[in-house]
This record gives sequence, structure tokens and C-alpha cells, in this order.
Amino acid sequence: MSLTALVVEDSPTMRQLLVYALKRIPGMAAVEASDGVEALRALAGDDKPDIILTDINMPIMDGLKLVQRVRSDDAFAKVPIIVITTEGGAEDRARALSLGANAYITKPIKAPQLIKQVKELLEL
Repeated sequence: MSLTALVVEDSPTMRQLLVYALKRIPGMAAVEASDGVEALRALAGDDKPDIILTDINMPIMDGLKLVQRVRSDDAFAKVPIIVITTEGGAEDRARALSLGANAYITKPIKAPQLIKQVKELLEL
């Protein structure tokens, strides 16, 4: 079984960490984007991701706008989205979830926590 995760994060170091953690899930590949606009470009391609992980604070288009855009497209309505951010406030969490995110993880992330969340959302 092959799975694809779209990892949207403007920090190359954090993006690498996320990709590295995801690769510990058998059959998981990662597509990387450094902001929401790049992510939308990736989504316009042929490969539909099985899950999307996005940061909130990014240049050009932030993660919340990305969640909104993804949720407004029927093709991606069922794709799980995990928001990963330094914003730990209840208000930020509520906003992300109300826009359509399935999960909200605050940094610093721990690989086992991320892997568990991804597996739960993908029912692995």
C-alpha cells in the first residue's frame, strides 16, 4: 500500500523532521511545500495526498487559509489535515478545527505522537 503525505512547512529543518517521522510509517511518501501557494500547486497535480500536514505561520499563504481552500474543494473534502504549529492557544486550535482541520499538534512535536495521529486519521 502506498500513501502520500503533503507536508507544508516554511522551515526546512522542521519540514525534514516531519518527513523523517512520516517515513517511519510503512509505504508513506512525502511531498514537500514551503507555503500554502506551493501546496495548492502540489494539490493541482495528479497525485492526491492521503493526508496533509501544515504549519499555520507561513509567508504568502498561511496554514489556515490553506485549510479553508482545501476544504472548499470537493476533491479534497475527505483528506485529513493535521495543523502543526507553535500557536498553542485554545482559540487558535478552535479556529483551525472549525475551518476543517482534523487534528492540531503544537510544536515541539514528538515523532511517536505524530505517527500515532497520522495512523489514527488514516485508519492504519
